[in-house]
Amino acid sequence: MTIAFTGGGTGGHFYPLIAIAEAINDLVREKRLVPPKLYYLAPDSFDQKALFENGLIFISIPAGKQRRYASFQNFIDLFVTLLGTMKALLMLFRLYPDVVVSKGGYGSVPTVIVARLLRIPIIIHESDAKPGRANLLAAPWAQRIAISFDSAAAFFPEKVRGRIARTGIPIRKALAHLETQGAQQYLGLEKDLPTILILGGSQGAVRINEVVLSSLTNLVAFANIIHQTGHAHIKNVEGVAQVVLAGSRNASRYHPINYLSQTSLQRTAGVATLVVSRAGANSIAEISLWKKPAILIPIPEVISHDQRSNAYAYARTGAAIVLEEENLTPHLLVSEIQRVINDPDLEKRMSASAAGFTDPDAARVLADEILSIALTHES
Repeated sequence: MTIAFTGGGTGGHFYPLIAIAEAINDLVREKRLVPPKLYYLAPDSFDQKALFENGLIFISIPAGKQRRYASFQNFIDLFVTLLGTMKALLMLFRLYPDVVVSKGGYGSVPTVIVARLLRIPIIIHESDAKPGRANLLAAPWAQRIAISFDSAAAFFPEKVRGRIARTGIPIRKALAHLETQGAQQYLGLEKDLPTILILGGSQGAVRINEVVLSSLTNLVAFANIIHQTGHAHIKNVEGVAQVVLAGSRNASRYHPINYLSQTSLQRTAGVATLVVSRAGANSIAEISLWKKPAILIPIPEVISHDQRSNAYAYARTGAAIVLEEENLTPHLLVSEIQRVINDPDLEKRMSASAAGFTDPDAARVLADEILSIALTHES
């Protein structure tokens, strides 16, 4: 049995596939099946350690982006996608997987097109409230379409809606189990203070970093701040923070970190009182499993079609507050954080609303269906 995964270029596409691979490996052991060969076909490996730990073999398949604005690069990237499609044809013809699992994104397009040409069963998963173009392209060819927001179903063609099921977003097992014992000591946090966890996505977010730095003196006056800055921004953030907090007796309450590993995220989320985050669907799902109140700052719609829809769909549950980036100011960020952490009843209501949003068994449900289709195809 051979299973191929594909998806495009971000942690929101990559880590749900890792969660599904984890669940497949668990089910294979439980059912005493012959372990399948697992492959990941995409423009880059994203996280080689996660691939290795879950037995996925990476195969590089070039893919070009199609930006939502006029750019000569769009024309060039058409040829990159064509090259990727030719390579995917060679790879899939050689591997001939029993099923292709696509997370969407530009990186999935060559592999999905070839899977269709070779009549290989396709399963797609859509994390966002508003589906991306890659999954809308693949939908007519897919045997199963998994979604995370009920609102996503209406965007797919009517003829495929019988194949749609709401599964939720697959989350890595470790992130569903937070570490609270010893986390404060590990992170060097001050006791008896609320802790604010600020996440700008895997690459960080320049605008969020700027507002946090401008708010820093006020924030550390009442809370510990754990701030994921992104690898590219850590030196600049640390330098500015050193100047802003020079002479402050509360400077030790600020903890900038370039990127939170899985273990670090378990620990920081375990002690967080509130999470300030971008509104990627994967981030929302993790926050929901953690049962944490959230302030979401979506990427503007001119850049990303999905985050604004995700943020408001989640906020309608009562679990989050949405701050539009164009309206974001240091004063607004500080006042909204204080409004939540100074109102225990509001904090409890938001936590309770978060708890019911994400299905913790999403990865296992998808893995079971993938194995079923793969075994049928194999026979």
